Amino acid sequence: MPATILIVEDEPAIAELVSLHCKHAGFSVQVAHAVLDARDIVDETLPDLVVLDWMLPDKSGIDFARELRKDDRTKDLPILMLTARADEDDKVRGLEVGADDYVTKPFSPKELIARIKALLRRAAPEATDEPLEVAGLRLEPAAHRVSGNGLELKVGPTEFRLLRFLMTRADRVMTRQALLDGVWGDQVYIEERTVDVHVRRLRVALEPSGHDALVETVRGGGYRLRKQPLK
Repeated sequence: MPATILIVEDEPAIAELVSLHCKHAGFSVQVAHAVLDARDIVDETLPDLVVLDWMLPDKSGIDFARELRKDDRTKDLPILMLTARADEDDKVRGLEVGADDYVTKPFSPKELIARIKALLRRAAPEATDEPLEVAGLRLEPAAHRVSGNGLELKVGPTEFRLLRFLMTRADRVMTRQALLDGVWGDQVYIEERTVDVHVRRLRVALEPSGHDALVETVRGGGYRLRKQPLK
């Protein structure tokens, strides 16, 4: 699935420009012209990144950024400030309240997209379309293809998302709740045992190339995709 970018900008022309370039870059886009609307969007569906103006009609972008950082659900949400306030003190203030990057108007759309992609790579590597490879297991997001040592593997849509999430966090133990939030979304209420079912299906899909052994169950922890198989 493409990364979702929330653009919070009250100037229609700028919002449309940013939206257009984000869509051309392959992102899904949501637009809000005020903090209240942006808050509703974030509460309903958590975006992957927020492009946030400073001066908004109902509340400043700085105050909204501060709110997002205080909320456990959004504390790690990447925020890129896009504003006409170009003074050094303003930049420092924006970064101090929690913005991850700061771009001033007028801006280069090409540079803006590059900065968005850089933030996504650091914060949510599974949101990019770059191929992933671990121990001969290759996943190509754009083509929705998985192969093991050159052998094409048949992986279902949910198992594909699960594998992608695990591959971007190889060797890290992921709890069932973390997998539910990262693969199914934090607004989807399903039981943790669902994860176990899809992990079993993923292992079956990886069996032909022998990569099922990479998916390790960690007792009391969850699951981990090893960078190297056990010897």
